[in-house]
Amino acid sequence: MPVAANIPAVVPSAPVAMQRSRGAGRLGTKLRAGRTCLDTFYQEGCCKIRLPRSHGEALEAVLINTSGGLTGGDRVEWHAEAAAGATMVLTTQACERVYRSTGDDARVSTDIRVGAGGHVDWLPQETILFEGSRLDRSMTVELAEGATFTAVEAVLIGRAAMGETARLARLKDRWRIFRAGRLVHAEATRLTGEDFEREGLSLLAGHNAFATALAITPDAEEKLEALRSLLDPHACAAASAADGRLVLRVLAPSGFLLRRVLAPAIGLLSTAGSMPRLWTI
Repeated sequence: MPVAANIPAVVPSAPVAMQRSRGAGRLGTKLRAGRTCLDTFYQEGCCKIRLPRSHGEALEAVLINTSGGLTGGDRVEWHAEAAAGATMVLTTQACERVYRSTGDDARVSTDIRVGAGGHVDWLPQETILFEGSRLDRSMTVELAEGATFTAVEAVLIGRAAMGETARLARLKDRWRIFRAGRLVHAEATRLTGEDFEREGLSLLAGHNAFATALAITPDAEEKLEALRSLLDPHACAAASAADGRLVLRVLAPSGFLLRRVLAPAIGLLSTAGSMPRLWTI
């Protein structure tokens, strides 16, 4: 006669919580004898800020993600405030790498405030999207009357030198720029991994690198012709200006060619008149 074995029931184990990066960095400025000086400073988690010596009037800050990259579930927040009349340059130590996600988005938010007569250059190095990566990024800028702002964001979809195409990389990127509480610029970029986004003639048209440069300045229309004269005639790039806002869009097959187009544009639009030194190291 068969005897029933006393087999213990199998209890499903709880999902293992993956370790994720969290970080926040904040800094504020003040004017002292005509130079922009540090006023407030805070860093937490994987976010670190370094202030290299500079010989100009602007305060230069280098933003660092010490986790070595981003993946699904990571959270990073940057906050910067330039006092009235102050000038600040914000850049990054290296390209930000976004690695394969198990399902959640990596989230990065940037909040910048500029006082009357102040100026901020937002010049991070390129973001590299690896296969299966998911990035949700946003930038909000509040400008007082008389304040100006320059921003450049460049994205590489895979590494051309390694033969990577990262067809399944996903990106959501939102910009909102306000002056005295009024929205003056808004845009949103989205990549969902669909073929038509990568190949469509009105979209990426087969390119694996793209960038947007934006300048909010009263002389935007005057700088437009100067900017167009600097662009390589063979580059896939276009610029327009209206109502104190200049926008440059660039497509390129690789990050190297993208930088070759961006370098003179940054030199024209930035307060320092050149790319940050870390871009050339």
